[in-house]
Parts: sequence; structure tokens; C-alpha cells
Amino acid sequence: MATVTTSDVMELKGGETRLDPIIRNNPFPFYRALREKNPVYHDPGIDVYLVTRYEDAKAVLHDDVNFSLEHGYQDRYANGHLEEFAAIMERDGGGFIRDLTLDPPAHTRLRRLTEKAFTAHRVKDLEPRIHQIVADLIERVADRGECDGVADIGGPLTAQFICEQLGFDWSEVGTEQVAIWTKAVLDQIGRMQTREQMLENAQVMCGLQNYIRRYIDAREKEPREDMISDIVHAELQDAENPKLSRYEQISTIRGFLIAGNDTTATAITNLLLVLATQPGLMDELYPKVDDNRLMTRFVEELLRLLPPVHGLFRTAMKDVEIGGTQVPKGAQLCILYASANDDDTHFPHPRELDIDRPNVGTSLTFGSGIHKCVGLSLARMEIKVAAQEIIRRLDKIELAVPVEELDYLPTLASQSLASLPLKFRRRQA
Repeated sequence: MATVTTSDVMELKGGETRLDPIIRNNPFPFYRALREKNPVYHDPGIDVYLVTRYEDAKAVLHDDVNFSLEHGYQDRYANGHLEEFAAIMERDGGGFIRDLTLDPPAHTRLRRLTEKAFTAHRVKDLEPRIHQIVADLIERVADRGECDGVADIGGPLTAQFICEQLGFDWSEVGTEQVAIWTKAVLDQIGRMQTREQMLENAQVMCGLQNYIRRYIDAREKEPREDMISDIVHAELQDAENPKLSRYEQISTIRGFLIAGNDTTATAITNLLLVLATQPGLMDELYPKVDDNRLMTRFVEELLRLLPPVHGLFRTAMKDVEIGGTQVPKGAQLCILYASANDDDTHFPHPRELDIDRPNVGTSLTFGSGIHKCVGLSLARMEIKVAAQEIIRRLDKIELAVPVEELDYLPTLASQSLASLPLKFRRRQA
């Protein structure tokens, strides 16, 4: 299949940072240059070591002793404004409740209590509802001939679905509120917010926590068939702390809401971007749109090529060498999934979309090791269904602006478009 984006190598002059809007909007030439010249690179703009090669990234992900996920998130939470942020949360939000990014053995208990919400049977049962939500969204825009892929498709689809599955009242939440909540939470780990942004985000997160608390109270009294009920009533038979505490419940629900919305919405927006920039791809896929195996492989390759999460964090627990670079104890690392997936020593011709790629299942899009994304089966299904319904109902998708004008949000953890103007026509049967 045709190349999706260039594999140019950026010229490194020293001092480059992922904060640079030019790099942010097209990071792959930067990643390639780092892999070739400086594979574990200290980014001076954010004071983080960027781990760029596939083998190095995977090694860090599988070493929970030397590289702490818990510290990777908590040590730089709120981007230098932690004390003030925590005070606001305690005063107005019912408590400063951290994300449950834990190391073993606490992680093992949490994983066992939360993974029941994502059983294969449950994911399969949800598939018809996803088809309906996507079909309804596409039908609203099909005859217009244009839309914003973020605001009209990706955002509303994932926001509505995760709210329904959690058990939130979608009619009182809506896409805009979920987007506001999502940004506020992600800014705490994105490493790029100012103090003024922190103050605004803290108030938003207080509102989110208070909203979640209301639903927890209701589901404790009257369980339903939803994820919040699963979380509230999850129990282990052989543990010292067999149930999640109230803080753990709030953090888990908040995490499911944000991950289930932001990353999947970004993946669906990337799906639209690829369909809009790959001449002939929709015509190639349309006759095979009901082939679940082929469409699943297409989605897996799409997620390798343009992973919604570009990197997640760890902290070095001692002085350690990674890829020939000495990293000091306490240093923050960002494992760049997107760069690892672009490493041509593991994935030949990585900037090409190849549905038949034999090792696509080894991508790091969902992480690797014990912290691999708990909701990956649900995300894969949601993106596959979105691809099927979009290809069934729309034709001749194109960008409504030059690709160079597309702008990405300022965060290191994810790679999310601010908007995606599209034009198309309704597919004729």
C-alpha cells in the first residue's frame, strides 16, 4: 500500500524539544533522527529522557524493578504545581486522588479487580451498540458532504459509548463536557501546562470527581449492568483488601472515562486521516468490509502506524544504562511507543500501511508487559466497527485543508488532532 507519511530524517543541531510546534505536528522525522543518532535523548524542554528504539522501549516496559510506572506518573504530576493542585482537590473535589498507576504488588490486586469489566463476552455483547452509535453519527453528516472528523465523529462516538458503558446519563453529560474533563486530566500528565491552566483544570477535575462520587453512591445501593457497578462491587476472595476503596473506585472510573474517550477518539480520527490521505484505500477495503479478520488486521496496522498514545512515563529507580546512554537515578523517561512502532529494524518500511505485515501484532501501541492496556480488546473492537460503518456509508473522503495545516494538541503523552476538516460524499449502494 502507499506511503502514509514521509520518513525524512530531521537534522539535529542540538537542543531540540518535543515542545517545538514543528516537531509536535510531525514528530516522525525527529524520532527517526534520534533512533539513528541519540536513541535515549534528554529533551531539555521537558527534562525527560526519550526512549526511541523498539528493543530499548520494550526492555524498559518489561523491567518493573529498575523503571517504575508509579513514580513515572506521580513524580511529575501536575507539572510542578502539585502542592497547590492537591490543596484545591482536597478543598473542592472530595480529596486529592491520584491516578492508579501502580507498581507490583499493588498493581496485581488492582488489575484483578478491574479487568472483569473487559471480558471477551462483554466486549462481544457491546459490538451491536457500537455499530448503532457510529451509524447514527455518520447519517447525521453523510448528506452534508463535509464535517470535522474530531468534533462530529471521533469525539462524539467515543464519549457517548464510554459514558453509556460506565453508566453515566449521556443526556446530562454530552460530548463537550467529556472533552473538558479529558483535557483537564490529561494536562496533569502531559507535562506542558502552566500554573494558570493548572488552576482551571483543578476546578474541572473537582467537578468530575464529585460527579463520579454521585454515581458510586447510587450503584452501591442499586447495582446495574454497567462498569461503575462492576467496579463498586468487584471483590477478591483471597486478598487482604478484597474491595476497592472509595478513592480507588473514583480513580479507576476516572481513568476508564479518559482512556476510553481520548485514546479511542484519537485512533478513530487517525483512521479518518488515513482514509482521507490514501487514494484508493477505501475502494480497496469496501468489498471486504464485512471480513472481520481483514478489518481487524487493518486496524492493528493503523494503530501501529499512528498510535494515539505516543509515549508514557517511567522513573529510573537507580543509575542505569539504556541503549548505550547513562540515565541517572530519579530521571524521568518517556517510552515513545510511536517511535518504537516506527523502528525499521523491527518493522521494515515502517511508514507504509501494510495490512499483511507479518509482525504487526508485536507493536507497542497498547504497551507491553504487566501494564499492557486493560481495555485493548474493547478499543480494537470499537475502532474496527467505526472503520466498517464509515467505509460502508461514506465515499471519496478527502481533507478539506492542506495536510500541512493540521494542528496537534500540545501534549507529549498523546498525539491528538485539534480538528480534522473533511469532505466526502454518501456512498451509493
